[in-house]
Amino acid sequence: MKLSVKHTVDRWFNKIAKNPALSVTVSILWLMVVGWVAFGWNLGNTGLIDETEPLFAEASRQMFVTGDWITPFFNGDTRFDKPALIYWCQAIAYHIIGVNEWAVRLPSAIAAFGLVCLAFYTIQWYLAKQDELEEVSSPTRRYLTSFIAAALMALNPETIIWARTGVSDMLLTGCMASALLCFFLGYAGKEGSREQGSSGAGEQGSRGAELIITNAQSLMPHALFPNKWYLAFYVLIAGAILTKGPVGIVLPGLIVAAFLLYVGKVREVLREMHLLVGILIILALSVPWYALVIWRNGWNYINSFFGYHNLERFTEVVNGHSAPWYFYFLVVLLGFAPYSVYLPASIIRLKFWQRSHWRSLERFQQFGLFAWFWFASIFAFFTIAVTKLPSYVLPLMPAAAILVALLWSDLFSDPKTRQTIPVSPSPTPSISASLLRMSGWVNVVFLSVLATALLNITHILGTDPAISNFHELIEQSGLPVIAGIIWLVCAVLVAGLLLSRRWNYIISINLIGFVAFIIFVLTPASFFIDRERQLPLRELSAVILEAKQPNEELIMLGFKKPSVVFYSHIHVNYLKFPKEAVEHIKNQAAKGLKPSSVLLLAEQKKFLQMDLQPDDYKNLSTKGAYNLVRVPFKKMKNEKIDIS
Repeated sequence: MKLSVKHTVDRWFNKIAKNPALSVTVSILWLMVVGWVAFGWNLGNTGLIDETEPLFAEASRQMFVTGDWITPFFNGDTRFDKPALIYWCQAIAYHIIGVNEWAVRLPSAIAAFGLVCLAFYTIQWYLAKQDELEEVSSPTRRYLTSFIAAALMALNPETIIWARTGVSDMLLTGCMASALLCFFLGYAGKEGSREQGSSGAGEQGSRGAELIITNAQSLMPHALFPNKWYLAFYVLIAGAILTKGPVGIVLPGLIVAAFLLYVGKVREVLREMHLLVGILIILALSVPWYALVIWRNGWNYINSFFGYHNLERFTEVVNGHSAPWYFYFLVVLLGFAPYSVYLPASIIRLKFWQRSHWRSLERFQQFGLFAWFWFASIFAFFTIAVTKLPSYVLPLMPAAAILVALLWSDLFSDPKTRQTIPVSPSPTPSISASLLRMSGWVNVVFLSVLATALLNITHILGTDPAISNFHELIEQSGLPVIAGIIWLVCAVLVAGLLLSRRWNYIISINLIGFVAFIIFVLTPASFFIDRERQLPLRELSAVILEAKQPNEELIMLGFKKPSVVFYSHIHVNYLKFPKEAVEHIKNQAAKGLKPSSVLLLAEQKKFLQMDLQPDDYKNLSTKGAYNLVRVPFKKMKNEKIDIS
């Protein structure tokens, strides 16, 4: 039976490989299914999540409403945290499908999906070139590896969170990671790239002919421009700069430079990339907006964006976002879970320290090495940075997926050797059975610990001021039990596969477990959190829209929830302390402003600390942990309120 299934799978992939139309159809269907589950399903069916997402959404709405596409604004103030590309993308989405949650998150989802598709193509191309070099046909390995890589890249916690959130992180990752893939396709597409190693006379003659052709082409005008992949690299780098600033070129430049230095091809590749032309392309696409926003806002923009949001974030702790040196080890472990347990084996398998070996290979065979430099450079860069956030290492997740997928590619080869650790035809040595077995048992332990933690999640999570009975509601939902059962079942299945030495199925169990986790835990949890945490603010925003009188001020006391600004389309005055709110209202009353009242949105605890008498205000609505009241000025003019 087992052998019959193997032969059926191989026959099916052989059939796909021989039929280009079927091959394209199956690939598109797979990518659409993976993309929909990871990025599309219920994308806009929950409200915006405070604090950060509404800041982007409202700044983009302001662009859409006012037509000012240069200076981002939020709540009447300039917002210089990020460059303009994310705002432009969201504003365009507003124009197409309306001002809603789908439009806010669509740019992130599209960026993630486009990256997954390009990675799928790159791995297909790489393995096809490897088969050609080895003079073998291995469609099973080629398709299974690319299918697994696409799934790993899309179906991990870090990617799913940021691809479903309307902020700039996923757009940056999409631009940066796609740029790196385009660089490698341009780099690996050059023929005659082996520097060392023996070659036959026929091969030398072929390379001599290619050299003559290349020299002849260099005399043509079009040779002044980079090839299509290098050109795409430059365009995407410009996109990354317009998404998040200098880091959009610094990180890809660091990765490419480190890789080229290691393989000893710096001068050669920089010449073929037409670097000067590339720099001009990047400057032409990215500089105009920066010039316009600086021209309009001057040193305010320079100091805020380049000084505070770039230099200070790297050299100092900003907004209290500090963490120990091992922070990103934990982020990668959990953010790329459950596949992260195979990253050490994937890296060890490369033996990247064997420089002479890697330099002797054809360029396309250095794909695994390139992914390692991609992963390590980003990890090291943000480990050195003083300000630390989980989203900072999002751009290394695609490299992690590639590394783990390439580890499994050796197990998707000939059916006669699939149940053992094969002799790999790949440019990297085959992984030892003991290392893979050890990683598998670490996988079992990790899944067991994860299941146990989820079963006891109420003892691990802190409290949420916006949800008074947070822990009780989580227990009543039953989600921790479902999550624990899913991962315990996966742990048992992986252990069974290890004992029976069915190596190639292990990664599939992890993927299926994660999909089940998305469907039965993460999605219901997102609706639960939205209902308990964000829905009260949306309902209050609707009440504010109805109740607010012309020119009536809205005060938010004790907390900052930017979603109220987005949903109510009203300027909010944030005040932190009850005493500050009372004094502000008295000052407004003394000015004799019209209308003679203010709207006050406050946490119930802060509202009680104002010590207002029942006839000092009119209660408009109470939702969740929040009160919305109207405070008439005439009640406050001569009041002496002691809130000490």
